[in-house]
Amino acid sequence: MMRPSEMDRAAFVARFGGVFEHAPWIAEQAWGERADTAEGMHAAMLRVLRAADHATQLALLNGHPDLAGKLAVSGGMTADSTAEQASAGLDRCTPDEFQRFTALNDAYKARFGFPFIMAVKGRSRAEILEAFERRIHNSPEEEFETALAQVERITLLRLKDLLP
Repeated sequence: MMRPSEMDRAAFVARFGGVFEHAPWIAEQAWGERADTAEGMHAAMLRVLRAADHATQLALLNGHPDLAGKLAVSGGMTADSTAEQASAGLDRCTPDEFQRFTALNDAYKARFGFPFIMAVKGRSRAEILEAFERRIHNSPEEEFETALAQVERITLLRLKDLLP
């Protein structure tokens, strides 16, 4: 397999453009950093994300699907999100759990203006619901930073899966 630092921009973006949900612009801008490890590439990509203005970061957050939401039911999520949610059992919610997720998703988006984001890999449905119910009481500023931190965690896990 070709090392990331040996890839041209098109190949790099084709391979790593989906690490951040619906945001290939991060890989496009990080390409010049020429990192070959998951951690090095993650650091380069986070510099791009953190340098973006608030509106761009908000758009990135809004590119994430609801947890156990309508896109999951309809099959409209990215392959990475589908696998991550399935690993946490979100594809096997009981009707009561699904109703709780739906109500929490709606309340969260109404309060913060973006979907609840959590790195769910290795988490249980109960842990996710508990975090949801706890975080909905955060301030908008605190939750924006928490959501970005969760995106950072998700993307590091994705990069570790892509780079042996």
